[in-house]
Amino acid sequence: MKIGAQLYTVRDFCQTEGDLACSLEKIAKMGYTTVQVSGIGKIDPLRLRELCAENGLSIVLTHNDPNRIINDTDRLIEEHNILGCDYIGLGAMPPKYQNFFWVEHFARDFREPAKKIAAAGKLLMYHNHNFEFEKGPDGRRLIEILMDDMAPEEMGFTLDTYWVQAGGADVCEWLERLKGRLPCVHLKDMAVKGFDQLMAPVLEGNMNFRAILAKLEELGGTRYALVEQDTCAGSPFDCLQKSYDNLAGLGYR
Repeated sequence: MKIGAQLYTVRDFCQTEGDLACSLEKIAKMGYTTVQVSGIGKIDPLRLRELCAENGLSIVLTHNDPNRIINDTDRLIEEHNILGCDYIGLGAMPPKYQNFFWVEHFARDFREPAKKIAAAGKLLMYHNHNFEFEKGPDGRRLIEILMDDMAPEEMGFTLDTYWVQAGGADVCEWLERLKGRLPCVHLKDMAVKGFDQLMAPVLEGNMNFRAILAKLEELGGTRYALVEQDTCAGSPFDCLQKSYDNLAGLGYR
């Protein structure tokens, strides 16, 4: 399992080619060797791969506009071939599906693109937040409906540790339940200030990351653990560095 950096963490510093080049250089100097592409500016896929390669970074996962996944699937696959990336990610469920009277249409709309992606040797990846852990009238959570409606070969999950915790669920339990469907995970910690939940660098908050990492090792199958912090107190680069250093201290790189 390789530790990577989610570029969404430093998205404000990745909107131009020049800024992205500087950000990638900083990330590589921290020790990271893989990145997820999300939230960056419009940069030609070939140039993006070149910039990453210049810094010894591989692109292992992306997040994409859901409309492109559905309506521009072939071109999206072609772009990922250029990037050398096998995992085509959906960063968030579009709002219209975020309820129990329309969520069944998610599989209807995404199954054919998912099959095309799989036929190309890649995998559609779904990134969760906390709302997927709401229980519906039949007792199933939204995430369970997605699991039931989309086969493992059609869609994997990028389980986000923070959002599972924010949903009141147990991270290790959900790692177990999604065994075989987690080639990528997102690592971020949760701290508190008063009554407020705060995102924090890995091992700087209150989540039991030693148990989480041990469970990932026990289950196997996760290729990339990507550090992500949507909001940071201070420099997001410092947060990425702190997470890397803490994980490296446990032997993860």
